[in-house]
Amino acid sequence: MSRRPLPPPLPQRPPGLWRDTPPALFPPLMGLLGLGLGWREAARTLGAPAGIGDLILGAAALLFLFCLVAWVSKPLRRPGVVIEDLRILPGRAGLAALVLSLSLLAAALVPFAPGLAWGVLAMSVIAHAGLLILVARVLMTGPPEGRVVTPVFHLLLVGPILLPLALIPLGATDLSRAILWGTIPLALAIWAISAVQLIRRIPPAPLRPLLAIHLAPASLFAKVATMLGLPELGMAAAALGALILLALLLSTRWLTEARFTPLWGAFTFPMAAFATALLSISGGDGLEGILGGLLLVAATLAIPAITYKVLNAWAQGKLAAKTNAAVA
Repeated sequence: MSRRPLPPPLPQRPPGLWRDTPPALFPPLMGLLGLGLGWREAARTLGAPAGIGDLILGAAALLFLFCLVAWVSKPLRRPGVVIEDLRILPGRAGLAALVLSLSLLAAALVPFAPGLAWGVLAMSVIAHAGLLILVARVLMTGPPEGRVVTPVFHLLLVGPILLPLALIPLGATDLSRAILWGTIPLALAIWAISAVQLIRRIPPAPLRPLLAIHLAPASLFAKVATMLGLPELGMAAAALGALILLALLLSTRWLTEARFTPLWGAFTFPMAAFATALLSISGGDGLEGILGGLLLVAATLAIPAITYKVLNAWAQGKLAAKTNAAVA
């Protein structure tokens, strides 16, 4: 009687620290940085204690830098791992959040170290340009079905709208105005294409939290327009953001049908950004100021909780497998 051949051995994970650090770490950390900037805005408009924002920003910056070192150890071992992470949607969203977090970090640094803020901004611009080139390569060489427009396109193409949060306080208003007017058409195109796609095809439940990203551009347009002295544009963008937020709230059960996944990180930054936008356009006064304050409190309860769950999954060694992170 012939014996069946033994199955091939399971692939062994290469030894070494942080070989499979998942990019999914960075969206909630981006949300945590946005939350700190939101509390800084609350100190200006609502008279909240100034130390709250700086405390959150300090903790978020340390966590971000730690996770950045952990992820960078992957391409230092094997550069091709960057392309592999970009081939999957969670990896693409995570690396975009990593790059955009540098812009938020620069905004956090402006009051304390303007020179360092300029340096971090330069790093952010260079990293973003490199990311766009790599994503374009992945999309052009990958299968056609991978070229579908997703909410992550906002992070990739509209993401530079974060730069004025640091550029305006640093005096670069003309550049900030050019970024604002240059990113609005891109966001409008992504919103339109995404709306048509949503009508034609319902996204699978695990990917639905990414739809929350649609709120972020409107929120940032409102904030940046207000900073540039364009209140009408700021109010119009905030009104659009309110409609998007209302649609998201009415769809909460549908958006969270898959229960908690690491992609819940997509909920964090848009929530903080819209709260900040409402406080900015209202100056803390009126109904918008009240709603902005309430939303900031809600974000303060939700964002650290989501961040903890994502970081805990990483600590337990589960996050990389759940998000198909590449291994160096």
